[in-house]
Amino acid sequence: MFPLSEVVKLSGVTDLPLHEGRAPAWLMARMKKMAYAVVKVIVDDYGRREFLRRLSDPYWFQSFGCALGFDWHSSGLTTTVVGALREALSLKVHGVAVAGGKGSMSRRVPEQIMGSGLDEDKAARLIRASRLAAKVDNAVLQDGYQIYHHAIIFTEDGEWAVIQQGMNPDRGYARRYHWLGERVKCFVVEPHSAIASVRREKAVLNMVSRESEEARRASVDLASEKPSTLIRLLNIAARGQETLTAFIGDEMDLQVTRLPSFLKMPRRIDWNAIRRAYELRPRSYEELVEIRGIGPSTIRALALISALIYGARIDWRDPVRFTFAVGGKDGVPYPVSRRTYDEAISFMQQVLEEAELGSDEKKEALRRLLQLERSLYG
Repeated sequence: MFPLSEVVKLSGVTDLPLHEGRAPAWLMARMKKMAYAVVKVIVDDYGRREFLRRLSDPYWFQSFGCALGFDWHSSGLTTTVVGALREALSLKVHGVAVAGGKGSMSRRVPEQIMGSGLDEDKAARLIRASRLAAKVDNAVLQDGYQIYHHAIIFTEDGEWAVIQQGMNPDRGYARRYHWLGERVKCFVVEPHSAIASVRREKAVLNMVSRESEEARRASVDLASEKPSTLIRLLNIAARGQETLTAFIGDEMDLQVTRLPSFLKMPRRIDWNAIRRAYELRPRSYEELVEIRGIGPSTIRALALISALIYGARIDWRDPVRFTFAVGGKDGVPYPVSRRTYDEAISFMQQVLEEAELGSDEKKEALRRLLQLERSLYG
């Protein structure tokens, strides 16, 4: 029986240490050409929707970055691979395009989508999806990682996926968030297809969990209260900070003696945003989150008031999940899906055949993979 730490390492979890610098021009030029060709094969054979699905899988995305030639364990893989895709793909050739990127590039998403040639309705829906995904990972899920890279990958049909990355400079690591539009029923309830991270934080404000539904409803109700009432409740809740620490400890079955700064009751919130919420009277938590000025501090204040004064349940668990590509042969963490495995093998085999690769080494590698599949799964 392996210790948990060894099992996690063996499952293929990837560290994303923060690295400085950028990909050299000679490498980036080749990455663009490779990305152009690989995506063209996937789109032609499996369709644009399947390409988005693959991007939403953190392990496929990581493998794709390795195939393009970037460092396997660097946080820069995310920004560089997305940058290569943005330059290589077009709606005209692939039916797929990329908007956004790192830093200031992420703020250009609306203009890039509007300039892509899509009709106004599709463009408006994509811009809303981009804006909400970024706000959720910056404010609704408060895990200590600040988003610094945001990109939306979209098709000419208006389908989309989002890949964004947050930084925790104190720990020196990044965390990557994957979204797939077809799976998002609600932006504030379990919206992620995956979150890739080296560590699971002991406590986060997880307002996108199904377990936090009560706190979301209470937050919407509080936003409809007069600002003067909220000020009074905020002062009462702030005095219960030690109670909150004990409460989180009990909920997580942990000895929590000190809360991380991003979970403490905020000293300042945007009262102009609170007044806007009071005037608009949002009907749902998603509508509340969309109001201009409702940011991390306001969302946290409403959530903590809901918990401390009204007893609303909040899920403090980190939503990071460690996953396998196709499952484990012993049924851990779940049984192998033969269909998924067969599709993956068929995909690789077809790529090799259509590319007419003559490398004996590559053919031998595929032969061994097929033998392994037959020996393990019959």
